[in-house]
Amino acid sequence: MSKETGGPAFPVTLPSGESYQGHLPHDGMTLRDYFAAKAVTGFAANPSMIDSNDSKAIAYMADCAYQVADAMLAARVKP
Repeated sequence: MSKETGGPAFPVTLPSGESYQGHLPHDGMTLRDYFAAKAVTGFAANPSMIDSNDSKAIAYMADCAYQVADAMLAARVKP
């Protein structure tokens, strides 16, 4: 299943007529990944999560971060 990513978070563009001179263009992370990273930072700031090394709790936090990211992408297209 393909998710809407929102496109690149920080795309690199060159002015018209310039070349990359051996460097490949790179779009970086997707907007979805950027939103998830911001969300997981907030979750990790919760003291009960900081001391957790339970892999299930960490996986749950990551899943929740992407749920937040998906909701943020959906909110961007609402009128």
